[in-house]
This record gives sequence, structure tokens and C-alpha cells, in this order.
Amino acid sequence: MAFGRLEKRFNAFLIWLASVLIKEEKVANVKEGDKAPEFSAAASNGKTAAFKDYRGKQRVVLYFYPKDDTPGCTVEACAFRDNIKAVEKLDTVVLGVSPDGIASHNKFIEKFKLPFVLLSDEDKNICKAYGVWVKKSMYGREYMGVARTTFIIGKDGKIERIYEKVKPDGHAEEVLAFLKGRPLDK
Repeated sequence: MAFGRLEKRFNAFLIWLASVLIKEEKVANVKEGDKAPEFSAAASNGKTAAFKDYRGKQRVVLYFYPKDDTPGCTVEACAFRDNIKAVEKLDTVVLGVSPDGIASHNKFIEKFKLPFVLLSDEDKNICKAYGVWVKKSMYGREYMGVARTTFIIGKDGKIERIYEKVKPDGHAEEVLAFLKGRPLDK
């Protein structure tokens, strides 16, 4: 009988200890119309890219993807590549963001001839600021990862459109339609 109470107390102590030691990361809750979070990161062109470099000059398509050279990420990146001239004609720049390092980005760019800059967010600060570093699960296993999401940011620095749970097929065309003022249904 005494052992049962001791076990319950011990379990309660472990639960308390876990709640103290494991801190849930606060995820940003950005919405359309909000001022876009500032960022600065190492870029695939060898420079540091910062949001302030584009504000007031161009619209920004900031797309977050999980990993270089994986099937879905490749489909999405190649679709932006194939539509880049039309996007640039609309005074817009495309920036891809993932937790991959610059070496990985450069291989990805070279392999698929990507004509836009990829930002390295190895510390996940940009992902967290935009609320895309989230808990995911696959085959019953939980882990943290990037939610495939795209933000269209206006020249004024405000978020014009957010595409969540992006399906790579057709997404670049959906973004282009929005930029042209003919948004496809959400």
C-alpha cells in the first residue's frame, strides 16, 4: 500500500519536473495585414539578405520549405523557377527559406538552375518569427519541422497573403495569379 502512494508521488514529481524542464516554444501568430517580421540571414548568393533590403522597393514572395532536393520542395522550387520572369515583371522577388545550410542550398540551386536566392535559417529564427516551425508527426513519431508556407509581403512591409499547408503542384501559378491581381480561390 505504501509503495503505491510512493509511486504516485514519484509520478507526480516526474510530471512536474517535465513541465519545468520542457518549455513549449512560443510560435508567432502572424496574420494577413500584419507588419512582416524582420529577418536577416545568410543567402545563397554569398551575401546576407535582410527584409529591410526589399521594403519600399519590391514585393517579396517569402516561401518556407522543409528541405533542399526533396520531391515536394523540388517541385515547388522548379515551379517558381519556371515562373520567375513573370514574377519579376511584377516588381517582386522570390526568396526561399529552409533550415538547410548554404552548401546544401548551392547544390540545390546548381542542380535545378534556380534563379532566385535561398536563405539559410539553420537556427530557425526566421521560421519561428513567421510561425512555421511547428510540431509535426509522421508514422506516429512527433518532431519539429517547417510547415510549407508562403507569405506575400507588400512594398509597405505588410503581409498581403499567407498560403498555409501549401501543395507544391500549382502553387507558383497560384502565387503569380495573386500577384497579377487575379487570386485563385483560397
